[in-house]
Amino acid sequence: MQTEKVIDHIVNWLKDYANNAKVNGFVIGISGGIDSAVTSMLCAKTGLDLLCLEMPIHQPINHVSRGKEHIKQLKDNFANVKNTLVDLTPVFDQFKAEVSIIDNQATVDMALANTRARLRMTTLYYYAGLHGLLVAGTGNKIEDFGVGFFTKYGDGGVDLSPIADLTKSEVYDLAKMLGISSSIINAVPSDGLFGDDRSDEDQIGASYPELEWAMSMKENGKKLEDFEGRKREVFELFSKLNANNQHKMVPIPICEIPKNLK
Repeated sequence: MQTEKVIDHIVNWLKDYANNAKVNGFVIGISGGIDSAVTSMLCAKTGLDLLCLEMPIHQPINHVSRGKEHIKQLKDNFANVKNTLVDLTPVFDQFKAEVSIIDNQATVDMALANTRARLRMTTLYYYAGLHGLLVAGTGNKIEDFGVGFFTKYGDGGVDLSPIADLTKSEVYDLAKMLGISSSIINAVPSDGLFGDDRSDEDQIGASYPELEWAMSMKENGKKLEDFEGRKREVFELFSKLNANNQHKMVPIPICEIPKNLK
């Protein structure tokens, strides 16, 4: 990959899109992870307004500290960057107090994790509306189009996706070229939606390099019977997640009414 040229391409694409939409710039949620770090740096390089939101909800302290470190790096290097802290913990706790909780703890935990993401989406769009900004998504190709590892109408609720055509490995390549801090580059990928230290790999069941391999094999027409051992396990997992999460990746189904019924 021609990393420097890819960076220039994305920055120009972002700038052209924002100018054509007649908005002032972008708003993005900073998580302390590599995807939001790379995306925010790309947005900052456009020279347009960039508002970075910290939206903690019982967040692990290392996620918070990495996010603050990255925002400082952005503000030290770009005059167009501002930041706001919105503590959503009380909002989330009040929500939990008001809704019904069933006995299946795993189901409750997943529903609440998705609620965290949707509260953040609502907050991003509130500030986007206040300041005439676009919500920049941080999903990469594996998450958005491979296994559907995002929350529908949560972190999937965005105006544009600058890095959604890049694999996780390619995002790391951009991060190194952009000078993203080593604490973020070396951090174990985690969505932070459960308030603990579980990683993306813990949740998905495979690493990003394994998922990238499976995605490339599927794109090349390979079948489950072509593999054995761990490769077979990963390919089967990828195929299952890809099929089960298609509802996140395709447009909302519309019930089309036959003309003779109208």
